[in-house]
Amino acid sequence: MMDCAPGPSVHSVLGIGLPQISMIALGIILGINVRTGMEDNVLYRKGELCTGNAQLVEKVVRMAREYGREIATPQQARRMLGLSEKPSRYD
Repeated sequence: MMDCAPGPSVHSVLGIGLPQISMIALGIILGINVRTGMEDNVLYRKGELCTGNAQLVEKVVRMAREYGREIATPQQARRMLGLSEKPSRYD
């Protein structure tokens, strides 16, 4: 599928619900960008609700570091996605 995408493309892996962590692990191993958040998954592990997005992000960061992957800063992620380097405020 990645070979069929128009270039340049930013590829990411995500999973919905409990399989999210398995999909993220696969993405990390394959060198693909990954994402997490409560919009896709409310479980930290089977039978345990997460306390917030930060808890899910911290888990993914630990996993990525175990495999020697670097973590993009928010500024780097915005640049990769072609977004403004200054986050928007919605009041």
